[in-house]
Amino acid sequence: MDPVLPGVPPGAASSVLGIETSCDETAASVVARGPDGKGKILSNAVFSQIAEHSAFGGVVPEIAARAHVEALDGIIAAALADADKRLCDVDAIAVTSGPGLIGCLLVGVTTARALAAAAGLPLLGINHLEGHALTPVLTDDVAFPYLLLLVSGGHTQLVAVEGYGRYRRLGSTIDDALGEAFDKTAKLLGLGYPGGPEVEKRALRGDPNRFNLPRPLFGTKGCDFSFSGLKTALRIKAEALVPLSEKDVDDLCAGFQAAVAAIVSERTAHALRVQPWNALVVAGGVAANQAVRSALSELADKAGIAFVAPRSDLCTDNAAMIAWAGLMRLGAGEALEDIVARPRWPLDQAAEPLLGSGRHGARV
Repeated sequence: MDPVLPGVPPGAASSVLGIETSCDETAASVVARGPDGKGKILSNAVFSQIAEHSAFGGVVPEIAARAHVEALDGIIAAALADADKRLCDVDAIAVTSGPGLIGCLLVGVTTARALAAAAGLPLLGINHLEGHALTPVLTDDVAFPYLLLLVSGGHTQLVAVEGYGRYRRLGSTIDDALGEAFDKTAKLLGLGYPGGPEVEKRALRGDPNRFNLPRPLFGTKGCDFSFSGLKTALRIKAEALVPLSEKDVDDLCAGFQAAVAAIVSERTAHALRVQPWNALVVAGGVAANQAVRSALSELADKAGIAFVAPRSDLCTDNAAMIAWAGLMRLGAGEALEDIVARPRWPLDQAAEPLLGSGRHGARV
């Protein structure tokens, strides 16, 4: 049996340094927990790599890994300085060890290992998805169980968060992740990267009723999602209009976003009927989209439960959620485990394995 975390009795830890390098944000944060068990973000430093990847219309793994190497030491120093702490003042280091781009993960894991060894601190490998799943406990003190919609560039899942370490996947995308669909739509229409904010900005100027775009899986049983058919239908509409006018682009974005909001709301409604919930929570980069938030807020109101959407900087990849998950692990007195980088690491270990972004994705 692995040893109990050295020198940290259950509930004793008061602060953790979190490190996040799973994709294209280099982040570090210090999060503290008071005697009442509630968390407080003391610092949250993030370096975005948008400039490095925008010319390619998406994340280039090798460039992302090199950017992490160049930025991480400074970001960690900034997070400690902002929190008014030295490395020896924190109780442990928590690092994202999966899922994510393997080269990027290795930068964070290797750095965290070195710092923990030098300072004699416990080291915890955190599931990136668990960080998202537990964020509403940090920000809004949400009580278990709650329904989580996790929507990002690599993940689209409905998850029952029944307690710390207890996650049950109710549904997932069977093809593209929602953030991926936004990015591909933006690229198709000649918009910038990242695609989600660009599509949302143009949608505000467009007519959502001009184009009749499909709602895949609408009305079917279960809680799964599908976005590839919507993306294909939009491409066909766009190709029929070439050359596209500015109004064409605005209206296509508006129609696409309206379809997405409707799909997300309808599929999430199925999950709300699975069991009683204390809240409906949305997390991940796409959670910053106001149309998606509005549709989910209306859905939660109809169900008579709270709707929780962490502020935008805590929806996208950040290290505060990793530090908080580390604090919860320390508070539970969990055993120390070997920290390895895992490109795949399902939140629900008992669920059917996913292929690619979704059930029908490419094998990798």
